[in-house]
Amino acid sequence: MILVTGGAGFIGANFILDWIASEASPVVNLDKLTYAGNPGNLAALEGDARYRFVHGDINDRALVERLLREHRPRAIAHFAAESHVDRSIQGPGEFVQTNIVGTFNLLEAVRAWLSEATAEDKARFRFLHVSTDEVYGSLSTESPPATETFAYAPSSPYSASKAASDHLVRAYCCTYQFPALITNCSNNYGPRQFPEKLIPLIMLNALNGKPLPVYGDGLNIRDWLYVGDHCAALRAVLARGRIGETYNVGGNSEKTNLEVVKTLCNIIDELRPAAAPRAALLTFVKDRPGHDRRYALDAGKLARELGWQPQEKFASGMRKTVAWYLDNPQWVASVVSGEYRHWLATNYDKR
Repeated sequence: MILVTGGAGFIGANFILDWIASEASPVVNLDKLTYAGNPGNLAALEGDARYRFVHGDINDRALVERLLREHRPRAIAHFAAESHVDRSIQGPGEFVQTNIVGTFNLLEAVRAWLSEATAEDKARFRFLHVSTDEVYGSLSTESPPATETFAYAPSSPYSASKAASDHLVRAYCCTYQFPALITNCSNNYGPRQFPEKLIPLIMLNALNGKPLPVYGDGLNIRDWLYVGDHCAALRAVLARGRIGETYNVGGNSEKTNLEVVKTLCNIIDELRPAAAPRAALLTFVKDRPGHDRRYALDAGKLARELGWQPQEKFASGMRKTVAWYLDNPQWVASVVSGEYRHWLATNYDKR
């Protein structure tokens, strides 16, 4: 079996669903169920003997050690993280505690278990640490996409906490011969994403006739990766990646925020026509502090070594994403809670 941390979140849940559909081995999902963790993301696996959910925190060493002894996983896919830049600006402490201290405690629990594990368990075990392109910092428009050898230059408490966790994992590889792999991915989008992030936020606001908030001039650039392609890349890295290596996972789809918003509006207008074009709702708001201008990843290493390429084009991936949200109103209703509305008021009302 494999152990997944943070598997009730957006990318983790999509990974578990993809894994169960593609692989023979079962999954244990350890998730703290913070605001973005949603058991409903995995409702399709209810009653499936290959899936087990455990409600818990990666900082609970005793729990993690018990799960390792009980299940003897052949791999851990480590998704558990606080991941929203805006929240990290308003409350960085949670990001330090989960992303840095939590990763440290997880590494220590695994290291202790491996020290007593059988030779077979040690030989087959892999620790996959899922990270972000934001650790490389802001790129100029003239800069080539970041490769795995780019220097780290994080700009936000979120990206700094992920950079620190990357360094910890890499240090454990060097110091303890810890069998880890690191992936740094570009901006994910797709089904089941909590609507604080740009694409689902704009989508739900557009459908409800609300303003579409865009930071600054809207020309910040991100490389967009469909979550299904990301999941396929992670399976490839777990299966064939070299221990101690880092692999960038990019979508080859650099877009400005304005392009993203206008694409979304056009798709929604087509699928759910309204009296006026949704793009008329676009509203520029005060930029967030330290807003990186551009992220971009060179995923050539992943293509050369493991044969992975993104299969989804931005336009087709966006259409699939919009269709999923339109087809799943109950899921949307379940996550658009009082806490979510409070966050929107906190982050946007004074901009």
